[in-house]
Amino acid sequence: MSLQAVEKEIDRLIKELNEEDIIEIISKIPAGKRLRARLMLEIAPNIKETIKGAAIIEMIHAASLLHDDVIDNASMRRGVASINALYGNKSAIMVGDILYSKAFFELVGFKEEIAKIVSNAVVNLSIGEREDVRLSEEFNPNKDRYYKMIYQKTAALIEAASEFAAILANKDREIYKTYGRNLGIAFQMIDDILDIISDSKTLGKPALSDFKEGKTTLPYIYLYEALNKEDKKRLKSLHKKELNSSEQSWILEKFKEFNIINRCKNEALGLINEAIDLMQKAGEKGLESIAIKMVDRSF
Repeated sequence: MSLQAVEKEIDRLIKELNEEDIIEIISKIPAGKRLRARLMLEIAPNIKETIKGAAIIEMIHAASLLHDDVIDNASMRRGVASINALYGNKSAIMVGDILYSKAFFELVGFKEEIAKIVSNAVVNLSIGEREDVRLSEEFNPNKDRYYKMIYQKTAALIEAASEFAAILANKDREIYKTYGRNLGIAFQMIDDILDIISDSKTLGKPALSDFKEGKTTLPYIYLYEALNKEDKKRLKSLHKKELNSSEQSWILEKFKEFNIINRCKNEALGLINEAIDLMQKAGEKGLESIAIKMVDRSF
């Protein structure tokens, strides 16, 4: 069993739509690292249902990204033109709806317990996307709201994929559910850090774009807490603004002054280390390796 088998299953399911223009649009969606599928293949190898389950989860993830790019008015996705940039917002939204619908149609073929886990994760994902938009309307200094949002928007589906696979493999679902949740939260935290420390070529989008879009991610929350009254006011004044080089430099210098990036890295690493410890105890070398590589991709 391999990612190639998952890709073939996704292609098969998409071709069943029998709509050439939709199939063409979906073919332009970049596959990415297929993290969710990789986890399922590691947790439940050599089980036939894993391939279809992983394909369903990846289709749901792709649908959420199509909607996310429309919401963010993004022109790039993983270094290439986004679907909304290529075909327009209406097509991106409708193709996302088609992917969701096809995934749910296939999901009902699994037992009710699994269908409920995955569908509840998608409810969380949708609520998380809405909360992400709401939080971007003004500067958000509340860490708890940030954590809840990234759990719902990013971690919930990774958590569900891990629990899905654990049920298929008849393994302790709580252990793998915790692993998936920690991995998902840390994954988003690392992405938020990358937005600050990586160059535009690496990111596939302009650096510091999160703050311009109104996203007050963990580094900005911690920076705000560390600043004096006047600098707090200045940081808030730059929120949702097209930053010039001087303003970018000021933010980056303040991150460095208060060691904010390392603080956030360590927080993400704490979650990863907990996940690694769980997998070491379970004898899951492959899942331990996935967690380590996810961190290595950025730092």
